[in-house]
Amino acid sequence: MAHQHLSNAPQKSKVDTHDIDEQASNLINWQQKYDQVSEGGFFGCIEGVAHSNIHVFEEYTERALRQQCFIAEDSIWLGIPKTSCESKINGLDVLSNQFMCRSSRSDFELITPEKFNIYGVVINWQSIECMAQLQGINLQNMNAFGAERLTVNNPTLNRARSIINSMVNHDAHGLNANLQQEMLYMLALNLLKTESQHHSIAPSYKHRKAVVDKVKAHIKADPQSTVTITQLCELTHVSRRTLQYSFESILGINPLRFLRLTRLNNVRRELKVVGQTKPISVIAANWGFWHAGQFTKDYTQLFGENPSQTIANTIKEGG
Repeated sequence: MAHQHLSNAPQKSKVDTHDIDEQASNLINWQQKYDQVSEGGFFGCIEGVAHSNIHVFEEYTERALRQQCFIAEDSIWLGIPKTSCESKINGLDVLSNQFMCRSSRSDFELITPEKFNIYGVVINWQSIECMAQLQGINLQNMNAFGAERLTVNNPTLNRARSIINSMVNHDAHGLNANLQQEMLYMLALNLLKTESQHHSIAPSYKHRKAVVDKVKAHIKADPQSTVTITQLCELTHVSRRTLQYSFESILGINPLRFLRLTRLNNVRRELKVVGQTKPISVIAANWGFWHAGQFTKDYTQLFGENPSQTIANTIKEGG
């Protein structure tokens, strides 16, 4: 990241990228993996301000993504979509009067649509807990079932958006660093106090998510193996209809598209490995794409560049 340092000021940063893997790596202290879901060239931007115990940022992603996320150790994350839109956390729809919340004890998965803006706040857990005690505020149990989404009134959520936007994009209108941190702490405490409500979750959610998670674990254990829908039904002990509904409910796509997108994203990561010398056709075949012409068409349609361009861009960036 390109950083600008000012005397007694928080650390500011802004970085643009046309690569989803770079986008995933550009968030401070996060461990995450992005898979592109919608078609076309990618563009992303992260602009943020880092204080000693708080990092606040705005992230923009041009394409729909499936994001697997794990935040910095001993931290909590608040995620507030900039506008109401179709996003999911752990398969749960995020409504217009909700924000997302996770602690470093729990990894999570985001499904985000095209042209998505989200405000994020990452706070050291001990510091926010200490502030809560000083203010006499009881905090939510952020690891409780259903705590991925918390519901607050729209004025509170809009005020949080306004404060974060002023700090990220407008230098907090000249406020010094201590006042900025104080405002961010109070913002987080207002959102996390126990008055915030968990949204009800359908009784079938746990079963649907368990079906999807079992398939994902199976694919992760042997990512290059070829699997059929029949095999996935046998693995999860559900019908084809239930399998499809589970995927569409939790991930927003059917299982066949999930498998194809996962393999295409993995092909792209392998093509980008510096120094790899395997022919494109061999890499594609190892990931289950045996028809070279159809593979190239599908790859180009998804990423907005053909496989050879991906290799050329990697060499150019590395050189």
